[in-house]
Amino acid sequence: MSDTTDYVPPKVWTWDKASGGRFANINRPIAGPTHEKELPVGKHPLQLYSLGTPNGIKVTVMLEELLAAGHKGAEYDAWLIKIGDGDQFGSGFVEFNPNSKIPALMDRSGPTPIRIFESGAILVHLAEKFGAFLPQEQPARAETLSWLFWQMGSAPFLGGGFGHFYAYAPTKLEYPINRYAMEVKRQLDVLDRRLADNAFIAGDAYTIADMAIWPWYGGLVLGWQYGAAEFLSVQDYKNVVRWAEQLFARPAVKRGRMVNRVVGDPSEQLHERHDAGDFETRTQDKLAGA
Repeated sequence: MSDTTDYVPPKVWTWDKASGGRFANINRPIAGPTHEKELPVGKHPLQLYSLGTPNGIKVTVMLEELLAAGHKGAEYDAWLIKIGDGDQFGSGFVEFNPNSKIPALMDRSGPTPIRIFESGAILVHLAEKFGAFLPQEQPARAETLSWLFWQMGSAPFLGGGFGHFYAYAPTKLEYPINRYAMEVKRQLDVLDRRLADNAFIAGDAYTIADMAIWPWYGGLVLGWQYGAAEFLSVQDYKNVVRWAEQLFARPAVKRGRMVNRVVGDPSEQLHERHDAGDFETRTQDKLAGA
């Protein structure tokens, strides 16, 4: 191993804001709000507060798929939460999600508003609310939920582990990059073996398991994550690539990926979504030319 360091952990760790690197302004060892800021409320019963990261994309894809399937009650307002600016620490957002992570959903369709945080919980809530994309009968339901929770447990190795040390850490260190690259490739192999004999993650049907896994692992093999496609030899996972391309061909997936997106092609960025027509009139390229 080529890593060298003179760092010796102290007996008791203390917070040094400078140690947070490029994320020092938003990382801290305590919870709770940092400032007072109420969240806006739009016209639809479903109010989403999010950002177009993989975890955020899961939910906007689900909502767009529900609308495409004819569930008019799935109309929603999507409000942009700029995590780089610390919006997730505003008092209104912390009230909806005490963990201060996107996405957060407020369902105001009933007599009592329901808050849901954690992307997997939001997917299950929406699937059960509309009776879609989550099988009701066993064993298909158990299979779908198993893969959904596989993603929830696996993605931190991809994002917080591999992605951080490969793309974001101030110093490139061989050991953590090797450690997490090995685990990410193992996870890709798990998916590739599963998709060798199945059209979708949970079997023959498109489900919330696909919607949860695609933004992370589909984005990785399509070359969108961390600039790491060549490093990880993603072309070797042919079944995952096939599945990722198959899902990206779906119009609802394309729309979902645009919502709350703030990077990349301006024509693919819809910072806020309040109506289906916004995709034609309020993307960043259209607003810049207005």
